[in-house]
Amino acid sequence: MGIILAVLLFSFIVFFHELGHFSVAKKNGIDVDEFCLGMGPVLFSKEYKGTRYALRLFPIGGACMMGEDEEATGSSGNFHSKSVWARIAVIAAGPVFNFILAFIMSVILVAIVGYDKPVISEVNEGYPAAEAGLEPGDEIIRMNHKRIHLFSEVSAYNQFHQGEEVDVTYKRDGETYTVTLTPKYSEEAQYYMLGVVRIPNEKANLLEAFQYGAYKVKYWIDTTLSSLKLLITGQAGLQELSGPVGIVNLVDDTYQSSRSYGVLIVTVNLLNLAILLSANLGVMNLLPIPALDGGRLVFLFAEAVRRKRIPPEKEGYFHFAGFVLLMLLMVVVMFNDLKRIFF
Repeated sequence: MGIILAVLLFSFIVFFHELGHFSVAKKNGIDVDEFCLGMGPVLFSKEYKGTRYALRLFPIGGACMMGEDEEATGSSGNFHSKSVWARIAVIAAGPVFNFILAFIMSVILVAIVGYDKPVISEVNEGYPAAEAGLEPGDEIIRMNHKRIHLFSEVSAYNQFHQGEEVDVTYKRDGETYTVTLTPKYSEEAQYYMLGVVRIPNEKANLLEAFQYGAYKVKYWIDTTLSSLKLLITGQAGLQELSGPVGIVNLVDDTYQSSRSYGVLIVTVNLLNLAILLSANLGVMNLLPIPALDGGRLVFLFAEAVRRKRIPPEKEGYFHFAGFVLLMLLMVVVMFNDLKRIFF
């Protein structure tokens, strides 16, 4: 059951991404030859108003195939016949729809379980927070130059800046204070800690559900970018990356570990994962990597600045090279996933 849920969850997130491309393409009068979910042989297809809607065998990925034939640029429905800003909107719509989906799910999640306000419930003796005079009830509002809205952001900041000195700004009785903390290493946890414990989640009204839903999406976007920074700087290795196989395994593990607690807990845990995956997919697709949406946007913005399109054959070589590299990366990531699961 967990694997089925994983496939459905991943497929829905990809479907929503492609729906973004599809909706904005149709809005701009661009022909969409095929809108499909999955890859490989066609299991089912139906043509409606010039678009072939298809379900393919392997539930990984999907596509919105628009009319992009270079020899048919004179056609009013051809992608390349539209203004550069219309084309930018179409390409950017996929990642934007991922952020919209993450926001919708975050609002639902906050409405169900509340939000983790960055207020301290307990200060551990012997750790920097206690030594600096922080007390239960203090609300952390900033760590160095980062504005804090959720306690999750406090934990994430410490995770991505292990052992680093940090200026913590907090509120107490309406007054604002700033202290400098140097995390202390815990032999038991094998982790650098500030020594603060969060309060239980607070229930959210409708306005707070929208407000803290937005904060939650921002948190996952920031977490994704921080993880990428670790990868680029060499602080994290390729062996720590996960792909579709790892995601399916993670969702299955989450389902198996929470199903004994009932439907509500399973739903909450899967919503958390779905928000993470959707925000992650949006960020990754906006990176200026060949063959991804971000790579295509680089060429479109260059065209907007130059007022002249970069030769299609050069762009094609660029994206083809990127596609080959991405496929090689996928093989490495899949190997890592399988090794973690079976060894």
